[in-house]
Order: sequence, then structure tokens, then C-alpha cells
Amino acid sequence: MQSYTIGQAARLLGVSPDTARRWADAGRVATHRDESGRRLIDGRALAAFSVEVAQGAYAEDGETYTSARNAFPGIVTAVKLGDVAAQVEIQAGPHRLVSLLTREAVDELGLEVGMRATARVKSTSVHIDRA
Repeated sequence: MQSYTIGQAARLLGVSPDTARRWADAGRVATHRDESGRRLIDGRALAAFSVEVAQGAYAEDGETYTSARNAFPGIVTAVKLGDVAAQVEIQAGPHRLVSLLTREAVDELGLEVGMRATARVKSTSVHIDRA
């Protein structure tokens, strides 16, 4: 499973690295250390925590998240596969985006809960880019 540094997690959550570090220090999201001593967050744990943050469980005053050119970098929080179609949910800071696409596309991108991905919005369509 993919793990994220505090800085990477902060970008995915739409907060500063200091905020992400404080949350980790407070035990709001579990961390572990790699062989070089860096603190890492497991992708599945970060996915679950990102949903909590978006629901306002740990919101801080003044924290905002904006997208540039309709791109929403975030973390995959759910993948539901059917025989032909699939549904992918991405938490991008406070934004939850849901995309319906083919199962073949999900398989080709290798999308799974806990990995980084970018939702791109054009008109009423949401396109997913693997990060």
C-alpha cells in the first residue's frame, strides 16, 4: 500500500504541513517511520481521515482549498466496480468528487483506495488522471 509523507498528505488534504503535523502529533491520523526516519501515513488511513476532515471534524478557521484550471488533486476514497461500469470517489481537500467511468479505465489506471489521483472537471464530466 502506498504511504505519504506529512508534506504530501498536507497537499492532498488542502492544509499546511504544520497543520498535518499537528494532527499527526495529536493522534488524529496514525503515522509510522520509514528506514530513514521520515514519518509516513498509510494511504488507506489518509483516505479515511480525508473524509473526516472534509466533513468538518477537524476544520480550522481560515483554511481554504482552491483548484487551478479545474484540476482537483486528492486521494481515492472509494472504488466500486461493476461488470462494465465503475464509480470512483476522490477527496480533494474539502471537496468530494465522484466519477462514473468504465471498469476498463479503472483497471488501466490501477485505481485503488489510498492512492493519489487528480479529478479534472470539464462541463458536467469528471475525468480522472492517475498521479
